[in-house]
Amino acid sequence: MRILRWFFILSLLFPSSIILAQPKKYFIHTVVFYNFENLFDTIDDPDTFDEEWTPKGLQRWTTEKYQKKLQNLSRVLAEIGSAENSDSPTFIGGCEIENRGVLEDLVKQPKLIEKDYGIVHFDSPDKRGIDVALLYQKAKFQPTSYSAIPLYIYKKGSVKNENASNTSDEKTDDEIQVNTKNYRVYTRDQLLVTGFLDGEEINIIVNHWPSRSGGEKKSSPFREAAGALNRKIIDSLQRLNPDAKVITMGDMNDGAYNKSIKIGLGAKAKKSEVQQFGIYNPFEEMAKSGMGTIAYRDAWDIFDQILVSETLIKQDYSSFRFWKAGIYNKSFLIQTSGQYKGYPLRHSNTEIGFSDHFPVYIYLIKEKK
Repeated sequence: MRILRWFFILSLLFPSSIILAQPKKYFIHTVVFYNFENLFDTIDDPDTFDEEWTPKGLQRWTTEKYQKKLQNLSRVLAEIGSAENSDSPTFIGGCEIENRGVLEDLVKQPKLIEKDYGIVHFDSPDKRGIDVALLYQKAKFQPTSYSAIPLYIYKKGSVKNENASNTSDEKTDDEIQVNTKNYRVYTRDQLLVTGFLDGEEINIIVNHWPSRSGGEKKSSPFREAAGALNRKIIDSLQRLNPDAKVITMGDMNDGAYNKSIKIGLGAKAKKSEVQQFGIYNPFEEMAKSGMGTIAYRDAWDIFDQILVSETLIKQDYSSFRFWKAGIYNKSFLIQTSGQYKGYPLRHSNTEIGFSDHFPVYIYLIKEKK
């Protein structure tokens, strides 16, 4: 009783000390990137190479299979980040998307429809018809501008199917397509979206850089060009506003250590190395520890990354800052048997999976006043 009485007296004499001991509370938003891997509808588009993903195509892609794919993706998107944030992601960047229609079908899935996601999407010049897009919760983010910024790269010399002539190199269904007249390489645009998150301006860039079709070394210049374009976009935002908050995310088809990221984009692995106007990559240290979002010949790498500007890693949490990052690799997303046991569970002839990539995410937090 005597101890309780003294505690009561101290609380009256020093109320501020009790208040200061209270844990701080934060607003929190989850930002996600996910390669949806061949999110195609069943309709043949005469302007793209999508014949494989039709009822009569190689994949025998039926309405039932398409609906199962949507259900699977919506399950992931509804749950990702829930370890720290009970709400679904505020932002979802995606790639390998055929058109706006498949996104409209996705956000209408039962697990997502109540979140009322908005869509920012443009058709890209990619010949398979796959695009990038941004989904956002309308109640939390209000876009003010958005644009698709093209990547102009060219391949000199003969035009051929690179995969067919490089059997020892990495295989991919995302083959490099080249215009036979001007040798332009058709690839995805970089999507820039600017808007207000709870009153704060945020800039988001969604990427799907050129593939490794033809081999990593031969195709590296294309991704280096993509990194340089990404850096140019960020520079332009920072010239307009030196305090611009920028998030750039996507399937880069390169690891955090490759030239496209380290030189083209200039990303750093440690916060202490990031100077003003610099870029921090929280996924580089994960890659060094052996983690991955995609596997090839039992070797893991992190092609899917979310990077942030220096303005998002400051220690003042009176406005939104980066908190931490992760790879969403829950057991239901993993192949449990066969040759690819342990790999991401993707579509096969016997099962409608999720994707050949694991999604990645970061949290943005701001202290509540």
